[in-house]
Amino acid sequence: MCSNVDPRYRRGGRDASDWCLVSLHPPAPARVVLLCGPSGSGKSLVAALSGLPVLRLDDFYKEGDDPTLPLVEGSSDVDWDHPRSWDADVAVAAITELCATGRTTVPVYDIARSARTGEETLHIDRTPVFIAEGIFAAEIVERCRELGVLADALCLTRGPLTTFRRRFVRDLKEGRKSVAFLLRRGWRLMCAERSIVARQTALGAYACDRDEALSRLTAAAAGRRTSVSTAA
Repeated sequence: MCSNVDPRYRRGGRDASDWCLVSLHPPAPARVVLLCGPSGSGKSLVAALSGLPVLRLDDFYKEGDDPTLPLVEGSSDVDWDHPRSWDADVAVAAITELCATGRTTVPVYDIARSARTGEETLHIDRTPVFIAEGIFAAEIVERCRELGVLADALCLTRGPLTTFRRRFVRDLKEGRKSVAFLLRRGWRLMCAERSIVARQTALGAYACDRDEALSRLTAAAAGRRTSVSTAA
């Protein structure tokens, strides 16, 4: 017997329980798995393999003419690997709206142009868990935990040389930046990879390889709890 039947489907003052065509119940709240790791570590691939809805956190980069963008020390290059190159507040707002309503409006970002080119609506329907992936995902682990929307936080690791090779081939193929810029960035990130992973795990992400990440994503989607570390 259905309760809270829409008044449009009442007859003769009685609930038409077999006419429950409209649900008055909002979608159940969803939770997010934050997926981070060094650039090139395979976050997008893992997210795709999981089959879960994905929010691309790279779409929340600041635009290239933003005066608050940080520079690489001793260089005129923008440091796109620094958290200040990214709009964490807008990203968290999108995550919380997705969790509460199942939809949100997100920017469309062109990395090659360092600019937002539009916006689109992301729907996750009634999926109980979705992924938010990007190199800065660890920066918002604690905020998502405090908001009660965190299902898990994962940091992918592959090893500095493997990550360097995969990142360079991808970025070159996609024409993200000039070859000289990609080589400078790639070398800097390869040298810093261990410290990048250490920072992200200190912020609360669990370090793992692809297979373990997929296993934990399956557990999260099934509603099984995994231990989410707290920031050091």
